[in-house]
Amino acid sequence: MIFRNLMLVLTCITVLSGCKNQSEQKGSSPSRIPVIFDTDTNNELDDQHALAYLLMNDSIFEVEGVTVNATWGGGDIDKHYEEAVRVIDLCGLKGEVAVFKGANGKFPEIAEHTGDMVFDGSEAVDFIIKESLKEREDTLILLAVGKLTNVALALKKDPSLSSRVQVVWLGSNYPDPGEYNLENDTASLNYVLGTDVPFEMVTVRYGKSSGTAAVKVSVNEIRERMPGLGPVVKEPVTGRHGGSFTNFGDYSVSLFEHIDQLEEGEYRSLFDMAAVAIVKDPSWASATMIPSPVYMNGRWVEQPENRRKITIRENFDRDLIMADFFSSFK
Repeated sequence: MIFRNLMLVLTCITVLSGCKNQSEQKGSSPSRIPVIFDTDTNNELDDQHALAYLLMNDSIFEVEGVTVNATWGGGDIDKHYEEAVRVIDLCGLKGEVAVFKGANGKFPEIAEHTGDMVFDGSEAVDFIIKESLKEREDTLILLAVGKLTNVALALKKDPSLSSRVQVVWLGSNYPDPGEYNLENDTASLNYVLGTDVPFEMVTVRYGKSSGTAAVKVSVNEIRERMPGLGPVVKEPVTGRHGGSFTNFGDYSVSLFEHIDQLEEGEYRSLFDMAAVAIVKDPSWASATMIPSPVYMNGRWVEQPENRRKITIRENFDRDLIMADFFSSFK
């Protein structure tokens, strides 16, 4: 009886030890967050910094691909495609992250064609749907930092997509009206809000401290801290404004020096980069779940009885986000 009990104790110790080792191994190599980055890359300069920051955090993010769309600024879809490729190359990932062309136009003029083999944005839409069908440990995140056209078209073409992805969108001044990404295709936003896809709205709120507009940096700080940062690539890349670059840090300086308008004469907000940051660490912003509103006639209309809930992101920790941004390139 004593021998039998001793063997039972030894067996339990062995099993517990094995469980501990498996737990330690699992904790030492956590799975990365699967992301498709949807962007109007050639618009202003925050998209480029957001994409570079995402790529530099490859221990956190599994970037499945980049989809581009065209908004009012930055030219047609080809320009946005070229800028995305440029940033990827400057991050030392040439040919390793695929870029797919999305919509030039808006949701209302394209939606009725999603049953066609080819339509405006079909390359990006088909990629989103295809990637969503792959088996993963974690939910695929559609991290959208431009208009929502590509996302809305994908949901229109395959409504079951809503059960396989989560959408994090940088846009709106909610609860105030307006905002660039929203106004570029209001119908696409309302279509997404009308589905049941998990949806986080990362607020912008121009001129207010509670939105991503508060995550700003001065031109002088960029000039002082960014030169030379990031991987050095062998093949020089021609910048959007000319010049030749071998790392993203130097290109960042060029982007800031060529921006047309600066806030308060010296600052620029990195709206889109903040959206990437709070996916990396959700504690860097507050989250509030609300009944989904709808945007009509240039204003938000609340729907307090709506069973559809969305998450509002606000109150971003500017200092922690910017500190992590700079450290990611070192």
